[in-house]
Amino acid sequence: MTLRGKLAHTQATDTGRVRDHNEDAIGSNIDIGLLVLADGMGGYNAGEVASGIAVKTVIELVTEACQREKREATDAPTGLMRQTIILRDAIMRANKLIYNTAQTQAQCEGMGTTIVACLFWDNRISIAHVGDSRLYRLRGEKFEQLTMDHSLLQELVDRGFYSQEEAQRSTNRNYVTRALGVEPTVDVEVGEERVVEGDHYILCSDGLPDMVEDEDIHLTINTFNANLDMVGKQLIQLSNDNGGKDNVSVVIARVLDEFPASTGLLARIRRLFG
Repeated sequence: MTLRGKLAHTQATDTGRVRDHNEDAIGSNIDIGLLVLADGMGGYNAGEVASGIAVKTVIELVTEACQREKREATDAPTGLMRQTIILRDAIMRANKLIYNTAQTQAQCEGMGTTIVACLFWDNRISIAHVGDSRLYRLRGEKFEQLTMDHSLLQELVDRGFYSQEEAQRSTNRNYVTRALGVEPTVDVEVGEERVVEGDHYILCSDGLPDMVEDEDIHLTINTFNANLDMVGKQLIQLSNDNGGKDNVSVVIARVLDEFPASTGLLARIRRLFG
């Protein structure tokens, strides 16, 4: 089953007003409902190498795995759904490729990247991320961050040293505690959520929330939601108008219609009782 026609989608990236090159990478395969965004860092102009490897690898591996699943028409195991495992494993593989490249190519030494990715399936969404690139959801009038930053600042918030409001104003927001390519293995945080028609899902690099308050992101989506391309352009424009201190990227999807899976007895039972 293709998700084309079930999801509206847009993506945009910009260097910003201060940086001289763009280390973000974005990509998607809307047929299988996959969206990916990575924010590279480190090395001599190698951040874009790391983020590029991450996005390319995840899209290729998840696409191949989903096509294989479709051919085999297998049911998902209990616990984490198969699609979530596919997404997590693809990111772990990308980590190995980036790490090996950084170890063997002098110009790439020290490079790494954050990543956030999601995969839509059977009226659900699988979410996986490493670092401080984020995924937000707008459902009705409720706008919320579905990922939790892997950053020093977030750890201080979790321990009670800062409130979320104080963290929003902090100038030390970009010290990540987890990234792809830094170590041979990486802990990928994953989650699963039910999807509702009309939902908006927004993936972004930290160049957006560092420059634009969550309330203004919410307002922008509400104001221009009839035109997703305009939403993306306006969010990037807001970031740049507020200083544009970093590269900024967004990938946005709006759920147009339900997309229940049509294969497997267990999947049908899960929809009845899940």
